[in-house]
Amino acid sequence: MRKRLLGLLGLTPLSNLMAADGAVAPYAYEIFTIPVFDGFELTVTNSMIMLWLVCLFIVLMVRLAVRKAEMVPGRGQSIVEMIVEGVEGLIEPIVGKKLTRPTFWLLASCFLVILINNWSGLLPGVGTIGIQTTYADGKEHLDYWFRPANADVNTTLALAIIAQSAWLFYVLKFAGLKTLLMDLFGNKADIKDVGKGVFYMLTPIFAFVGIIEVVSIAFRTVSLPFRLFGNIFGGENLLVNMMGLTGVDWLGWILGVPFYFLELLVGLIQALVFTILVAVYIGLICNHESEEGHAH
Repeated sequence: MRKRLLGLLGLTPLSNLMAADGAVAPYAYEIFTIPVFDGFELTVTNSMIMLWLVCLFIVLMVRLAVRKAEMVPGRGQSIVEMIVEGVEGLIEPIVGKKLTRPTFWLLASCFLVILINNWSGLLPGVGTIGIQTTYADGKEHLDYWFRPANADVNTTLALAIIAQSAWLFYVLKFAGLKTLLMDLFGNKADIKDVGKGVFYMLTPIFAFVGIIEVVSIAFRTVSLPFRLFGNIFGGENLLVNMMGLTGVDWLGWILGVPFYFLELLVGLIQALVFTILVAVYIGLICNHESEEGHAH
C-alpha cells in the first residue's frame, strides 16, 4: 500500500498503473544524483530535467524574439508584447492597477511555465524514450529520460510553495501586517449599523472565523499542487491507456488523437486556473484600499 501511495505521488515507479497492453505510464525516475555534502545528495529526476529544459526554452525564445526592443516591433517582439498585454489584461482586474506590474513577473512566469510543461507531455520522445530495466519483481520497465514536470507532484508542490511565499511577500509589502491581521481576525461589522452590543458580541465569532481562514490559507499548498498534478497526471495515464486499449499500434494512435486535443485544452485551463487563483489570493487582501475608495 505504501509503495502504491508513493507511486501515485510520483516518487517511485508506477508499476500498478498498467495499460491494456502491459505498458507502464511514465513515472518520476532518478537520472543521477549530485553530492552536496556528506550524507546528503540532490536527486535529479526525469521530470526535473524536463522542467529545466522548458525554462531554458522560454528564456531562449524570448531572447531570440526580442533581441533589441524597437519602437516599431518586429514579428517576434509583437508576439512577446501580445503575451505580455494578454497576461496584464487578465490579472489587472484581479490584483488591481497598483499591483499589476509588481506581480506580473510571478503570474506571467507561473502561466507560461505551467502551460508549456502541461503541453510538453504531448511532444514526441517525452515519456517514450529511455532505458529498459528489469526490477526485483521480474518485470521490465522503461525508465523514461523525459517526463512532464507537472505530472510529478514534487514539481507542483514547489510551484505552490513559491506562489504562497510570494503571496505573503506582496501582502506584507503592499497591505501591511495590520491589514492582514484585520482581514483575518478583525470584526467585519459596522458598529454604526449593528450597535455596540452586537458589535462586541460578534468580535469572538469573527476571531474564530479567522482561525479557520488561516487553516484554509495553509491548505492552499495542498489544493493548488494536487489540482494541477491530478489533472496532468490523469491525462498522462488516459493517453497511455487509450493508445494501448486495442493492442494494435496504428489503431491506438487513431484513438489517442481526440485525447491529444483534450489535453491541449486541459493544459491551458489548468495554467489559467493556477495563475488566476494566485492572483485572487493576492488581490483579496491587497485591494481593500481601492475597494473602500470606490465605496466612498
